[in-house]
Amino acid sequence: MSEAAMTRREWLLTDRPQSRLQARLGRAYVAWRRFTANRLAVVGLLIILGLVFLAAFAPLLAPHSPYVGDLANARLLTPGPGHWLGTDDQGRDILSRLIYGSRLTLQVVLLVAIIAAPLGLLLGTVAGYAGGWVDAVLMRITDIFLAFPKLVLALAFVAALGPGIGNAIIAIAITSWPPYARIARAETLTVRNSDYILAVQLMGASPWRIVLRHIMPLCISSLIVRVTLDMAGIILTAAGLGFLGLGAQPPLPEWGAMIASGRRFILDQWWVAAMPGFAILVVSLGFNLLGDGLRDALDPRGSGQ
Repeated sequence: MSEAAMTRREWLLTDRPQSRLQARLGRAYVAWRRFTANRLAVVGLLIILGLVFLAAFAPLLAPHSPYVGDLANARLLTPGPGHWLGTDDQGRDILSRLIYGSRLTLQVVLLVAIIAAPLGLLLGTVAGYAGGWVDAVLMRITDIFLAFPKLVLALAFVAALGPGIGNAIIAIAITSWPPYARIARAETLTVRNSDYILAVQLMGASPWRIVLRHIMPLCISSLIVRVTLDMAGIILTAAGLGFLGLGAQPPLPEWGAMIASGRRFILDQWWVAAMPGFAILVVSLGFNLLGDGLRDALDPRGSGQ
C-alpha cells in the first residue's frame, strides 16, 4: 500500500475526527470494510447491481421485442441460438421478457420501500416516543396487520382495488409497513430516556422536532437492513399476485405472470416456467445476501476496525 493510501486510511480511521464530514466518512469506510469482508454479501451486491444494469439498459440488451412474438415460426422453441432461453406459447423471446421484467421487479421493490418504510418509521417512532394511549392505539393497529399472512392481506386489498401493477404495489406497501413500525418503536424506546434526548428536551425542542430530527436518524440503520431483507418477500408477494392474475396484466413481462402462463407446459416445455422462476430465485437470493451483509456492516456492536 502506498504512503498516500496509508495516509488516507489513517485519516479515515482516526479516533479524533476534526469535522463531521471526517467522522461520517470514517464510519462509512469502516462499514464498507465490514461489508466487503463478507464474500457472500459482495455476491449479493453484484446480483443486485446486475439487476439494475439489466433494467437500465433493457432496450439495448434485449435481443427481441418482449411483446411481439412469432406464432407461426417461433412458438415454444427450445433454448438455443437466436432464442437463448427459448420462447413461450405466443412465440415471444423469454430472455427479452426477463430483461424487461427486471424493470417491473425494481419498480415494485423501490415503490414499496419508498411507501412502506417511511410510514412504518413515522408510526413506530411516534408510538415509542409518545407512549400512553397513542402507543397502545398504533401498536394494536400494527398487531391487526401482523395477524394476517402478508400474501392473503395483499390479495384482499388487490381484490378491493382491482387487478393491476399499480394496485398491487399499493396493496403490498399497505401490508409491509408493520414490521418497520415495530423496529422503529423498539429503537425509540431504547433511546427515549437517554441523556442525548433529555439534553435536546432541555434546549426546548418540540416533540415533533425530537422525533423527526433526533430519533428517526438513529433508527435508519436498522430499518435499512430490515427493508433489504424484506425485498425478497416483496418480490415473492408481487410474483404471487402476478401468478394469480391480480398483479401486472398481459402483455407486461412480469415474472410471476410468466410462470402462470408457462405452468401449462411444465412437463414438456419446462423452460417457459422455469426461466422466470430461476430469475426470481436469483434476485431473491441476492437481496437476502445483501441484507445479511448490511446487517453485519451496520451493526454498531460489530468488531472494530
